[in-house]
Amino acid sequence: MTRRRDASPARRRPLAPWSAAGTAALLLLAGCTGGKVSLPGQGSSEPVAQAATALATAMAKDDVSGVGWSQLSGQQAQNDWTTTTAGLTGAKLAATAGTATRDGSSGSATLQLVWTFPGVPQTWSYPVTAQFTQEGDRWLARWTPTLVQPDLTNGARLVVERTQGTRGTIRAGDGTALMSERPVVRIGIDKTKVKADQAAASASALAKLVDVDAKSFVTAVRNAGPQAFVEAITFRANDRDRPSAAQLAKIDGAVGIDGTAVLSPTRGFAAPLLGQVGSASKEIVDDSKGTIAAGDQVGLSGLERRYESRLGGTPGVTVSVRQPSASASPSAGSSAGGSATPTGGGSTSPTADPSAMPGSSRTVFEAAPKSGRDLDLTLDEDLQRLAESVLAGTKPDSALVAVRPSTGAILAAASGPGADGANSATFGQYPPGSTFKLASSLALLRAGLKPSSPVNCPKTVVVNGQTFKNYNDYPASKVGRIDLQTAVANSCNTAFIGERDELSGSDLADAAASLGIGTDYDVGFPAYFGSVPAPRSENEKAASMIGQGRVQASPMTMAGAIASVQAGRTVLPYLISDDKPTSKADPLTATEASQLKQLLGAVVSEGSGARLQALEPPTVIAKTGTAEFGTDKPPQTHAWMVAAQGDLAVCVFVGLGDSGSGVAGPLLQDFLERAR
Repeated sequence: MTRRRDASPARRRPLAPWSAAGTAALLLLAGCTGGKVSLPGQGSSEPVAQAATALATAMAKDDVSGVGWSQLSGQQAQNDWTTTTAGLTGAKLAATAGTATRDGSSGSATLQLVWTFPGVPQTWSYPVTAQFTQEGDRWLARWTPTLVQPDLTNGARLVVERTQGTRGTIRAGDGTALMSERPVVRIGIDKTKVKADQAAASASALAKLVDVDAKSFVTAVRNAGPQAFVEAITFRANDRDRPSAAQLAKIDGAVGIDGTAVLSPTRGFAAPLLGQVGSASKEIVDDSKGTIAAGDQVGLSGLERRYESRLGGTPGVTVSVRQPSASASPSAGSSAGGSATPTGGGSTSPTADPSAMPGSSRTVFEAAPKSGRDLDLTLDEDLQRLAESVLAGTKPDSALVAVRPSTGAILAAASGPGADGANSATFGQYPPGSTFKLASSLALLRAGLKPSSPVNCPKTVVVNGQTFKNYNDYPASKVGRIDLQTAVANSCNTAFIGERDELSGSDLADAAASLGIGTDYDVGFPAYFGSVPAPRSENEKAASMIGQGRVQASPMTMAGAIASVQAGRTVLPYLISDDKPTSKADPLTATEASQLKQLLGAVVSEGSGARLQALEPPTVIAKTGTAEFGTDKPPQTHAWMVAAQGDLAVCVFVGLGDSGSGVAGPLLQDFLERAR
């Protein structure tokens, strides 16, 4: 066994002057004189600990300019810190000071760094060592890139790669993908393919070609780096409006890059509901409270936005230390040398872009992404396409909603081109006009009337000086003394207003609620279930009987109302498969449902919905409606029609139309015919 050299008796060293005996003598001397003696090379570590705490606090604030630095100004140190942490953009640092030691005018302390990345649950934690030097009565920190990460020596840099898990898919009722990755072509300016002084002109020409705002696009191209590709617009790969290669070739630097994007089956398909996916805006990043980073692909609107946490999953991140190759390493003495222990003044941080720096890499932290979860809807892709096709030629605001009465599932919710991207179908808020007579009829039935009960239908009725009348084409043969069924079939306004005294308190609102109108439900998507406020005057009570005044509903609401009659129970439309509401209202009785079906069947057999007779059998029930709105004289009118046949209930709304039967009716008939 080899003996340790320092254990050999022949090589033992004599006791140093500061042996235990010497120390005892000094302590005795100190006791006699009343003074304090510090051993050579030692002293209180408290000043070092205080300096370390100040440094840790500054690092966590991403501002080290106020820290005292040895051989560096505060601004130089800040520049070095910013350069060294550049790869950690978006990450948040928490730093705490640990054990501090002192050796005369030198000291060191351990700092614990914990990095948090946007949306990544795992944190990156490790210790670093900070060195300090006493200069006068101050303890100054010594800059080195290893303050950021211990492996940042000899010009090494941090490279961070953020990854997103596979995005969850929004699926139709049969499981087919409605929102999924589809091929696209991104059109933009590649600044490597155009002279710098020509880039702005090319941007302007391309903006005109693809119809985007020229001013903002030119600014984006000017501000981008010399190696950048600046996107102007993304087209579906099969889009007929996409510029051809020949058109792009005429513009210096204009290129098309193949890629994929999360898109619906066709442009505009259920767009107000489904929404869009794209790069996170500054507002989205700010509102995310640290869970989303710039550049993330996220839901920008609609269900994609509302269910981002579900669909988007959890991002991942990989942090690597990239060591430059010998040919890429800075020369000795360069300020970019990255030496861990500076020997002279000035910066020691590298300045090269780490992502472009050749050399070897070593992963120092990795958190794997997690894929998002799918979102299942009740939409029927074919019926949604059909609904949008039916509305395609309608210029005013319009909507078509189809509901399955047996379940309440929304099969189609289309907002027409006149809606300008608004969700008129499920969130529009309009007076429902005479389609609301479904609720008025139920209230009168509950008050004791029957379909055969006689009611008066004059041409006009006056309430507190306000004149109410029937619609312009109301049949003259159906005025006077008629029964309730005839009044419903032909939509006699004056008859319903004349029966208003049969109702009191919340009778009308309660009846409406039994048909799903006027009670809020949280169903996981933008949905308006209508409003039936208590009337503030006799005039308002009269107007409420015919779906005017302050009564409002959405097309979805009225589709649910006719579905309730067809099903014989309260049907609340739902779109999210695992989010079904439960009615809070008094249920329909079998007798009430039967009587309502009789009344609404008469609308088709003998009244304003006669055009739907061509669709029978099976039996169709329906109701037409026209609702006044605005301040014009005479006022403009909305056109409505609801109908149900078999296990399909439909509402069509047109924002500007003379009558429900004449404007909304043909659209509804077209849909029902083609939906078979």
